[in-house]
Amino acid sequence: MTRLEDEYEALIQFLYLAPVGLVQLEHDGGIMMLNPVSAQLLMPMTQNGELTNLFDALSGVAPDLRQRCAAFTAPHGRICDALRLQFSAGTPGKKDTQFLSLSLLKLDDSRLMAVLEDITGQVRREEILSRNKAWLNAILAGISDYAVMSINSEGLVEDWNDSIGRLTGWGEGEILGQPYDRFFMPGASTPDALTDRLREAEDCGWSLREVQCRRHDGTPFFASTLIVPVHSAGPTSDRRYCLVIRNIADKKEALESQFKAAYCDYLTGLPNRRAFFEEAQREFDRMQIVPRHISLILFDADNFKRINDRYGHPAGDAVLCDLADRMRQSFRMVDSLCRMGGEEFAVLLPSTDLDAALAGAERFRQLVESQPVTFDGEVIAYSVSGGVATNEAGCIDIDELIKRADRALYEAKQKGRNRICAWDQRTELKVVA
Repeated sequence: MTRLEDEYEALIQFLYLAPVGLVQLEHDGGIMMLNPVSAQLLMPMTQNGELTNLFDALSGVAPDLRQRCAAFTAPHGRICDALRLQFSAGTPGKKDTQFLSLSLLKLDDSRLMAVLEDITGQVRREEILSRNKAWLNAILAGISDYAVMSINSEGLVEDWNDSIGRLTGWGEGEILGQPYDRFFMPGASTPDALTDRLREAEDCGWSLREVQCRRHDGTPFFASTLIVPVHSAGPTSDRRYCLVIRNIADKKEALESQFKAAYCDYLTGLPNRRAFFEEAQREFDRMQIVPRHISLILFDADNFKRINDRYGHPAGDAVLCDLADRMRQSFRMVDSLCRMGGEEFAVLLPSTDLDAALAGAERFRQLVESQPVTFDGEVIAYSVSGGVATNEAGCIDIDELIKRADRALYEAKQKGRNRICAWDQRTELKVVA
């Protein structure tokens, strides 16, 4: 068998085994060769079962096909691509609408090749998707306290609808392609925290948080944020998530009252030990999944007993409240603040290494030292000492981290107070100020 015969035999096998309809035809539409799939697809459109000319067979659904071919003057190329053809098939009284996709190629001056594919299932799915989208848009157009959007695996917002604008005031061009923490107050999250929520949604089916969000004009509002995965068969990089932001400002007072009763220090309003340890445990759990820095600062008001003895306990309470207020102003919203007890306070800093924690502790120490408290006409100057530690050198839980920070705090007091010390795995301790 010659090489030409081999190639012809291979072509015949390809035509008959191809999963789509293939028709080789003359320039006037006369069919030269077709495979079984094309015969099956075209037969419902023929009259009297005759299938000799493609243009005649498709005249009812593509009457201009012959003119398209005549108008195509190039020596070869694509005459039409994925042209949708709609027709009715079935027995009388039970006919069903079917859809074909037709691509027509000019091979040379005398031959054409038609590629036919049944796309009925695809069109049905598109129709269902279109109806669902219209239904969803109708819902979104009627709600005012929800915002619904799609985000990708990197946490970037991918679509826009009116619900986002109504709830947040952000415009389409200001949100598309931006991280979804654009809706959160500055300092309320970190890149690690954003990724954690997507991972939690993937592992648990959803991620629900009540957070302080912000509108375009900067005004805050209390919101419930829900992230759920939208599963697909594609790779991980193609995963999508649905983010729902619900304004629950009307429930904020009741929720805060319940939260404060269980988790807040009665004097300063800061989270208590229970709240602190629960949040710390969550951070260490996340750290076990994706390693990252977690730092802790322990602060202690210096010579606090002398303040109570000299100015009275109400003045001492005022100093503690002032210290708590300055902590709120100095640290990020994502940091966990706590009154551990008495005059001792703690700050847990996620995704923060030792140097950054030391810098933050020193800034706070200087702030307290430079701004005395005024109470009942008395100016009360006070200072703080601080101990800093981070989760390195085998530190795998909050108890060990507290021991290290407490050791550093003790050293700061031993060295004269009003200074910051850090636990260091090489030298054990490092004095900062």
